[in-house]
Amino acid sequence: MNQDIAEGKWKQLKAQIKEKWADLTDDEIEQAQANNDHFIGVIQERYGIAKDEAEKKFNELKKKIS
Repeated sequence: MNQDIAEGKWKQLKAQIKEKWADLTDDEIEQAQANNDHFIGVIQERYGIAKDEAEKKFNELKKKIS
């Protein structure tokens, strides 16, 4: 996958994240690109959901973009 496609997919994923989890800051969303596990922890903490559920929802968003 070339750089342009990867950047485009990241922008799409970021928009989906902002739509689904509007309370997250831009910095927290940027963490998704660098470290998925940490980002899932942020979702858990902010929304009070289990790790499995947070991971499932995040993976569902990623599948939509793929």
